[in-house]
Amino acid sequence: MSIFLTKQKIKKEWTDYNGHMNVAYYVLIFDQYGSEELMTLFKMGEVSAKTTKKSTMVVESNITYNQEVQEGDEVDVNLIYCDHDKKRILYKLEMIHSKKKYLASTIEAISLYVDLNARKVAEFEPEKVQIMDDYIAKHKNLFKTDDLKFLSKLKK
Repeated sequence: MSIFLTKQKIKKEWTDYNGHMNVAYYVLIFDQYGSEELMTLFKMGEVSAKTTKKSTMVVESNITYNQEVQEGDEVDVNLIYCDHDKKRILYKLEMIHSKKKYLASTIEAISLYVDLNARKVAEFEPEKVQIMDDYIAKHKNLFKTDDLKFLSKLKK
């Protein structure tokens, strides 16, 4: 199982001369729509960056391209794993063709929590840890731990 985050329709400008979505736009969909939705749930998205000057920055990612999508296709972006330590959040997202239900792509990413004023890594505030812990506890039975590349990078 997985947790739905967003649905996106593949735009013409996201496709290339091969007639499918260019690799750069898989990352765009995962980052600007999937990851942003998750960070917003955790009070670490755009609003947080602008108001508290705290945000996350991806420092490493691993992406798979499993099957192509084309202009006009709709894809669902789902969370399939999430965990954190004091300064890092690890998550894995999948992109599923909305109609045909095949796996198009996955991304696993590890992000650092950053104080944007100091431009330094910071520890999550207790209230954000609680939000993440509650969310993870609620959804843990849905998470898939298969093929995680960065789990060992969390310092628990």
